[in-house]
Amino acid sequence: MSERAPLPPFPRVACALLALGPLAQAQQPPAPDAGETLRVTTTNVLLPTLVESAGGQVVYGLTSDGFTVTDNGVPQTIHVDDDLDTTPVSLVICLERGRSSEIQFAKFARLAPLVEQFLGTGNGEVALVEFDSKTVYREAFTRDTSLLDQDLQELRPGDGGAAILDAVGTSIDLLEHRPPERRRILLLLSESRDHGSKDLTAAELVERIGTSNTLVLSLTWSPAKAEMLDQLAHGGGNLVELLPMAVQAMRSNVARSLAVMSGGEYMAFTRQRGFEDRILEMASHARNRYLLSFRPTDPTPGLHTLSVKLNVDANARVVARTSYWAVVGAGTAQHNGPAQR
Repeated sequence: MSERAPLPPFPRVACALLALGPLAQAQQPPAPDAGETLRVTTTNVLLPTLVESAGGQVVYGLTSDGFTVTDNGVPQTIHVDDDLDTTPVSLVICLERGRSSEIQFAKFARLAPLVEQFLGTGNGEVALVEFDSKTVYREAFTRDTSLLDQDLQELRPGDGGAAILDAVGTSIDLLEHRPPERRRILLLLSESRDHGSKDLTAAELVERIGTSNTLVLSLTWSPAKAEMLDQLAHGGGNLVELLPMAVQAMRSNVARSLAVMSGGEYMAFTRQRGFEDRILEMASHARNRYLLSFRPTDPTPGLHTLSVKLNVDANARVVARTSYWAVVGAGTAQHNGPAQR
């Protein structure tokens, strides 16, 4: 399969609701043509919320009476939708193929059947974005996971870059242009640290996340541990040489930060079984989140802190967003299609 051209950078989109910890719902029109102005109007704040018992089981059946949500300390009137299995999903897999990621290609090659767990039985769709120092929109949104499987079987090693910020920005832009009734999920498969992003800064990516209701799920590997296991499996390997690489990776974790900002989840893997188990766990959690929403009683622009607490079962684990930033603005949006086969 011939190499497809990398995407040009997306222009910056000013947002009407900027989430620092959470994502906030904005009423969005269909994808505009290049050059059109995208007007974004704040309506509701969305809080996809995962509730697990102390034993790790998903807690079902809660209603609005089961939650207390505060915005800047003020209780809000909330709506709870717990029937997300019937909502169509748009999923972008954002996959690193730069640096040492070739070691993971055998695991990625078995991903396509697992994706069905995200899409469900409804009108779900998946797209593929690959990146090294540049971003490539590899596969357009499709329900046919055999096309995804073909792409994953034909992965090619990239260069020495891992431009996570740029690739995630592109992926979120793609999801923002899907129909507004869809759930938007970004599955990031990468190492934890950005190497070489040029189009987006971390602050700009926070804004990009805030213009959509995308849930970011980050699944990462440790380059040092992966190389160590690979070298030991093939004989040789110098643990002393790998130590500086592991220390450097510990200094920053972009993948974790992206998951936390969106109210998503962050997990790590080493071996094939762990990779598959974590994909399935993320898919289950994504399908079984409550969707809490509220119309802010005080929409004053600026930082708003959020708190989501249970009125029952205080020992349960709650995963939800913790803040958002409301501002007023408009900007220009542009949509780029996938590279052609």
